[in-house]
Amino acid sequence: MSPITAQLEAPFSAAPALKQMRAGVYRGAGHVVVEQVPVPTISDGEVLIRVAACGICGTDIKKIQHGFVPPPQIFGHEVSGTVVAVGRGVKRWKLGDRVVSFHHIPCGGCFYCDRKLFSQCPAYKKVGLTAGFDPNGGGFAEYVRAMPWIVERGMVAIPPEVSFEEATFVEPVNTCAKAVQKARVAPGEIVVIIGQGPVGLLLMLLAKLAGATVFTSDPMPERCAKSVSLGAAASFDPRADDLAGVVRARTGNRGADAVLVATPIPAVVEEALALARPGGRALLFAQNDPKMRIEFPAAAVGVDEKEILGSYSAAVDLQEESAQLVFSRRLPVRELVTHRFPLEQIDQALELAARPAGHSLKVVITP
Repeated sequence: MSPITAQLEAPFSAAPALKQMRAGVYRGAGHVVVEQVPVPTISDGEVLIRVAACGICGTDIKKIQHGFVPPPQIFGHEVSGTVVAVGRGVKRWKLGDRVVSFHHIPCGGCFYCDRKLFSQCPAYKKVGLTAGFDPNGGGFAEYVRAMPWIVERGMVAIPPEVSFEEATFVEPVNTCAKAVQKARVAPGEIVVIIGQGPVGLLLMLLAKLAGATVFTSDPMPERCAKSVSLGAAASFDPRADDLAGVVRARTGNRGADAVLVATPIPAVVEEALALARPGGRALLFAQNDPKMRIEFPAAAVGVDEKEILGSYSAAVDLQEESAQLVFSRRLPVRELVTHRFPLEQIDQALELAARPAGHSLKVVITP
């Protein structure tokens, strides 16, 4: 054990933290640099987590590429690791606990929480996991600090037989389970998932668990093949195949009951509406770019009564269920990880996640 690790694993001390750690620091649009930064200092009710693995999310990519937030920042919110320091008053966690941590948790008692619109809760919008600078997840670093409301309600223990890498999927599985629930996917329905990257594959798997027959599309043949191998009824290249024809043939010419959009391309929204039957649902999962504008035929909604739904982030009432889906391995999340990079190669990891090629799916950072 190194002297630094030994110090970090000692009982809580009020002494200022002078130790340094490595972190991938966002310094402007498209620019992340590995730097030495202070190890976060914890206070009462907080814990310090040694990051073992952190998945790269599409939201991280958008923020980094487009400069949606001011630098400096340390991103990364699909975090798993080990508790190495515990603040006064913490009763749920002890040194050595293996945990996965969310970065948002709602208050549980406001107007929005009462209506289960947890991601619209003002407290939810306050990030409670950080490696320094403005709190923004912090998983692209060696250590993260979990604030009291995260420590109390936003951390989940990882069973001994589950790897840190698998545990990083608890948060993204939650977001996808919420989306499938919001789309009201029901047994016997025909569902289309547009996009078969890591999130699209999770949506497909969860829609199948809900009892739907799922068709998917992706322009990358490797992703189509992966989709079918994991349970899609069929997967199509949207540039060459007649997905709409197949769906109509399977539904008496009606169209899909629900279409979930897992790619951020604006034009795909119109395609999703065209695939949905009259009275069907189109759920936008990847459309969280604050500058994006989308056009679609008004009659699709105003005449055909198709619904456009949105789903953003995780739901606290799905936290336990999502964790069990991962920990029980009902979802084969290990098959989605194709690349692992040390923190020193975060630029390569981000580039691959932003511009996937061949068989690349989920990219994980191992600080």
